[in-house]
Amino acid sequence: MMAEQREPDAQGAPVRRFRDPGYRPLAANLAGVRAGIDRIDDQIVRLLAERAMLVKDAARFKRDAFQVSAPARQAQVFEHVRELARRHAPDFNGGFDGLPGVVEAAYRALVAGYIGCEQSYFGHTEEINPASKEDSQ
Repeated sequence: MMAEQREPDAQGAPVRRFRDPGYRPLAANLAGVRAGIDRIDDQIVRLLAERAMLVKDAARFKRDAFQVSAPARQAQVFEHVRELARRHAPDFNGGFDGLPGVVEAAYRALVAGYIGCEQSYFGHTEEINPASKEDSQ
């Protein structure tokens, strides 16, 4: 007979433990874990919105669609965030090549979305007349 499938009890005690004796729990129950994740998600989304405004501003400096996609810059960003992940959590151990792999995968999706936005922003720009200094704003 198969055990009943259901969501875990958010208020319940842990039902598993890590074998690593150095592991230190971050919350007393799953509800605490979820509250921490929700708090971090709020910060992440605020920062993603701030990043989106910088992406919009970047469209002013691009001449064409190739410059909007900027493949060399994308490669720099992916390597940079992998290095940040290695620095911030050197002992994170999980699938997808640990934290650097998770972060790179997330950034690949983010950058693809931001490029789509920037292409749209780019479509709402026009070339600046070099004779007019006030056009650069």
